[in-house]
Formats: sequence, structure tokens, C-alpha cells
Amino acid sequence: MGKRIISRRRGSGTGTYRSPSHRHHGPIYHPAPSVIGEGKVVSINPAPGRTAPVAEIVVADGATIRTLAAAGLATGDSVAFQEGKVDRGSILPLAHIPDGTLVSNVEVKPFDGGRLVRSAGTSALVVAHTGTEVTIQLPSGTFKQFLATCRAQVGAVGGSGRKERPIVKAGKKVWSTRSLARAAFHVRGVAMNPVNHPFGGGAHQHVGRPSTVSSGTWPGAKVGRFSRSNRKKRMKRRGGA
Repeated sequence: MGKRIISRRRGSGTGTYRSPSHRHHGPIYHPAPSVIGEGKVVSINPAPGRTAPVAEIVVADGATIRTLAAAGLATGDSVAFQEGKVDRGSILPLAHIPDGTLVSNVEVKPFDGGRLVRSAGTSALVVAHTGTEVTIQLPSGTFKQFLATCRAQVGAVGGSGRKERPIVKAGKKVWSTRSLARAAFHVRGVAMNPVNHPFGGGAHQHVGRPSTVSSGTWPGAKVGRFSRSNRKKRMKRRGGA
């Protein structure tokens, strides 16, 4: 009897494939809208479970807030919340951010804490203000409209040189990706044994059968290219129109 393939084992959520929780700072989102004014950056800490560093900011009432560190943000800098200067690290409504400004950690809905553009080195561009909506160009190049009350962090996300760091040996990559709950290496199915993967085995490395599978295939054989009939029908309708 065959074994479950790695992607299926990872999806079951066992401890082997789960990111260690003790390494994380916890959820990192924009502070509550009741936090208004300026705060001072007291430290910038690495976050093993994230690609970007985390900044600790102390506000006027003495509370400590953790946010994603913007590129160029340093200890001792002041950061504005809800209103104030448009400077790196400030978290402001899109209505207060002028066109041509780079932003990150953009909220999809007002006060949801920030959902988009959170990876290290990424940034979005504020393009235009039209009434109650603001148009932003996302890192993918697509343009999306957000409500002007949605908040965003001014500046790109820090840690842009993450991919330039040399990984000298394989063990370093294993430990660096473990905190991100990602697989360090990807082994091709045709390079495995028949017991480990449906594409494994054979006199030479080849799939041996059609690599497309339907949506109703049982989990142990659902590998390869997913050819869903509904998607094909939609494409035919669009082409015929």
C-alpha cells in the first residue's frame, strides 16, 4: 500500500510540519482606531516566523504596539497613527496619503488590521483619489480600489535584502524555512519510488500516464495538473462570446 505524499501530510497539520509557536511575536496588525497621535520606535526585532522585521512602538499612554517595520525605520523615530505626518512607518487612512506614495500593509476593509502587501521588501503605490475611494497599484501590477477610510502603512516593508543572504549549506535552509512552515526542498514526483508518489518508479523518470486529474480523484492520486471541467466550460463560453 502506498504512502501519503508530502503535500497531503503537510495539510493534515501535524507538529512536524507546523511552525513553532514559541518563536513568534503573535498577530501583527494595525492598532485599534482609538490609538491617535505619535509613538516612538524603541526597538526593531527579527521575526523568525515572518519575512519582515517587527517594530515595537511606545505610544503616549505607555502601551507598546507591534507593527511591521517599514524600510528605513530606525530606533528613536516617531510614527504617526490615524493623523499626522506622512512619513515612513506612519499608519494613516488612505484619504490622508497623497498620490505617488509607497504604502504597505493595506487594509481590505476599514479597521481589519491590514491584509495586503505584508511580505518583506514589497510595496504598493497610491495612484489616485476619487471621492470615497482610493486606487492603489499592488505589487502584482493590478489596480484595486479601496475605501478612503482603509488604513495603510507609509513606505515599503523592511527586510528587502532577505533573498540576498547566502545560504552556505542545506541544513541552514532547513532551519530557516522551518519557522515559516515551508518545505526547504521540493522533490519531483518522478524521482521518487512508487510507494511514495503516484508518478514514482519506472526504468527512467517519466510520469507514465496522463498527468491531468479530475476534481473527483481520490486524495492519494490527486497529483499533477488539475483539469477541472467547470473551468474548461467557462473558458469555452468566453472564447465563443
